[in-house]
Order: sequence, then C-alpha cells, then structure tokens
Amino acid sequence: MATTPKQIIWLPVISCQISLPHRTTHPPFMEKLGSGFITTTDDVDRLEFDWGKIHFLSEPQVTNAERFSFGIVELAQGQGHARHNHPGSEEIIYVVSGQGEQMVDDRPPAKVGPGASIYIPADIYHSTLNTGNEPMKLIVVYSPAGPERLLREIPGCKVTAPTAQ
Repeated sequence: MATTPKQIIWLPVISCQISLPHRTTHPPFMEKLGSGFITTTDDVDRLEFDWGKIHFLSEPQVTNAERFSFGIVELAQGQGHARHNHPGSEEIIYVVSGQGEQMVDDRPPAKVGPGASIYIPADIYHSTLNTGNEPMKLIVVYSPAGPERLLREIPGCKVTAPTAQ
C-alpha cells in the first residue's frame, strides 16, 4: 500500500544568492588525503545561534567542494529554525538523533526522528523544530553550496574559529 510522504520545512528567512571564491589554503588541523580531506568539528568554524549550533565539515571555503556543502546541526531542546528558504539550492536534512517536526512548503509539520531524510527543493520554504527532551542532531547538505555562508550573516550568529590542538 503506497503512502504519501509528509514534507516539513524550517529555517531563517534568507533570500539572496552569493558567489564564493575558492580557498587555496585549509585549516591547519584537517588531514589531506590524496586530493580529498578528512575533517572533524575541531577543524572548522562553529556557528552558534540561540537555537543551536552548526559545523560545516565540507564547503568551498574548507575543502574546495564545488557542488555541495555538508554540515552537522545541533538544535537545542525546544528550539528550531524559523521558516526560510534557500534560493537556487536544494537541501537534504538527515535526522541522526532526537525528535522533531519538519515543515516543508508551508504544509502542516510532520513528525521526524532518527533515520528520517527530508528533501527540500530549491526555493521552497521550510523549518525544523526540536520537540524532544534532548538536543536534536541533523546532517544537512546544500546543492549547490552557498546557503552555509549566508548563515554567518544572520543577526546573533557567533562564529568561533577552530583552535590548534
């Protein structure tokens, strides 16, 4: 029996596009592996908001990735991203742990938990809310890259650079 998938979307309202130059140097802690990189949350900036934090482990400024960015998001208990969209970029959200509600395309939110994958087409409004009793951990991918850099411009964003170990 086929079921209709529920969609949910949440994020701050962001409506601009940017073009980023490629970086030729990399944080001093990450490991180069052939033409690739191994990164950890200790290797990249931490973006902190009143609702949680994000580490982008792969993006043009970190690994020279050209077609996507990849990050780890932690939403604090009872917190979430406001309704927003990413002009020109698709997004995939994967729930690693925690419970929440996902709104996509201004439809009623659907419950999501560990193992859920949410696909959000370019330009579509969405938001995510942590409804559980613990931090909600998500993996996010943007294609093409770009929205991850715009997050730094949101009022209240605190950027903490990686430190040498």
